[in-house]
Amino acid sequence: MDVDDSGEVGCIDPELLQLNEVSPLALKSNLHVAENLFEQWLSLPETNLLVKSLINNAKAGVPLNVSGSTNSPKATSGNAIPSMFPAGSAPPLSPRSSSGSPRISKQRPGPSVLASPLRLVNEPAKELIPQFYFQNGRPPPNELKERCLFRCNQFFYGHTEGLQLLEFKPVTKEICKLPSFFSTALFKSIDIYDTGVVTREAFVDYWVHNNMMTKDTATQIFTILKQPELRYLTHEDFKPILRELLATHPGLEFLQSTPEFQERYAETVIYRIFYYMNRAGNGRLTLRELKRGNLIAAMMHADEEEDINKVLRYFSYEHFYVIYCKFWELDTDHDFLIDKENLIRYGNHALTYRIVDRIFSQVPRKFTSKVEGKMGYEDFVYFILSEEDKPSEPSLEYWFKCIDLDGNGVLTKNEMQFFYEEQLHRMECMAQEPVLFEDILCQIVDMVGPKDEGYFTLRDLKGSKLSGSVFNILFNLNKFMAYESRDPFLIRQERENPTLTEWDRFAHREYIRLSMEEDAEDASNGSADVWDESLEAPF
Repeated sequence: MDVDDSGEVGCIDPELLQLNEVSPLALKSNLHVAENLFEQWLSLPETNLLVKSLINNAKAGVPLNVSGSTNSPKATSGNAIPSMFPAGSAPPLSPRSSSGSPRISKQRPGPSVLASPLRLVNEPAKELIPQFYFQNGRPPPNELKERCLFRCNQFFYGHTEGLQLLEFKPVTKEICKLPSFFSTALFKSIDIYDTGVVTREAFVDYWVHNNMMTKDTATQIFTILKQPELRYLTHEDFKPILRELLATHPGLEFLQSTPEFQERYAETVIYRIFYYMNRAGNGRLTLRELKRGNLIAAMMHADEEEDINKVLRYFSYEHFYVIYCKFWELDTDHDFLIDKENLIRYGNHALTYRIVDRIFSQVPRKFTSKVEGKMGYEDFVYFILSEEDKPSEPSLEYWFKCIDLDGNGVLTKNEMQFFYEEQLHRMECMAQEPVLFEDILCQIVDMVGPKDEGYFTLRDLKGSKLSGSVFNILFNLNKFMAYESRDPFLIRQERENPTLTEWDRFAHREYIRLSMEEDAEDASNGSADVWDESLEAPF
């Protein structure tokens, strides 16, 4: 731009440049207006002097002071750029067009060629947050990965074509750190094409490259057992590992000659797992439920312990034997179904008719039996675990639904009295001194300590260690009388073995009774066989 030094440029009166406020849209559609304004501003004497001064300073390398170029209304009066507008009046809006006012020129990256002190402010360095979520699991550290590959080389050495199923079991145990009875399930998860062998490359790809080795044990087991298209475990998913357990565990060898009992044992173990673990009760065991329970620890215990009866959680053969024999005793016609009249005989007629009616109304749990008015073996497993392990949360939920007649989530005085009335009548028939309901209600309040004494919630019951006895008072006469008598021997047993549950103690007593009955029957038949000592209770 050429700037004329003659004084003729100062002949224009700045007051003549005052304009009414023009909207940005009008200026954008009339670009010549903005250009004319800019040219008129350049013609002012003050502008001429300023431009010449800036050019000289730029040539001399003096930093430019352009603070006066701001279009802020708060600009100081010391600005060198002259104003074309009278003091105190608001200037019109600058044109927004990039081709109009030079104040709207786009900012270019990099330092100014005029060595302006206005430098780009360096953005603060962003803190790098390490990745914490990995969709397919966290990649293994190099050291762990190298150690695993070294172990793989040892086990697969000399097996260029891969390992067969029997040869693969040490890999499951030593490298994967899983129970040995998971070998078949893990083998089939890798050998998806049923070739009959697992190569080193296939194992490394599945276990190392898919980051299985860095997942927790529960996630590993869940991934191995579940169907690829599902996000939960079903009853069928547990059958392969139980078949292998039955075939390989030394404590279950005696069952190999009786396939029917093998099948019943596997079913019972699965039912017990889902009773305690699947709190939703929908037959779909999620990863969260698996992690919250104690199944993984029980599996590890079963793999290490030769006496399966010492594995009290889920896998004990003695516990299965008690459940199955109890069912067989009630199923008089052996059609593998139980009706009301059969169940009322349970525990020497311990239960009331009203509670049995509630069970068969399927309020606490829908029957899996397809025959109306009959409960199947799975339904009985849920019943007996609820009846004999009342302090457990699944049991409290089971019986709470039975007593909650209107299903409103609270137990009222009237609902509890409805079930206790039959207990009171039975005590009178047995010449027992009856206990009035008002006294019983005060006792229950003291036992549970509800938040509101007018009713009981499930949360109230779960917060008390004596909640199981509450249900015994309402509908199990034998256990109610036992609770009233407070057998010192049983109290001492509980104190000596606090880790044992009520179910553990019940199963132990019943197993001894059943084994003694079988011994007596064998003796009466002239048989010299007695119950195998290896099957004695571990207590």
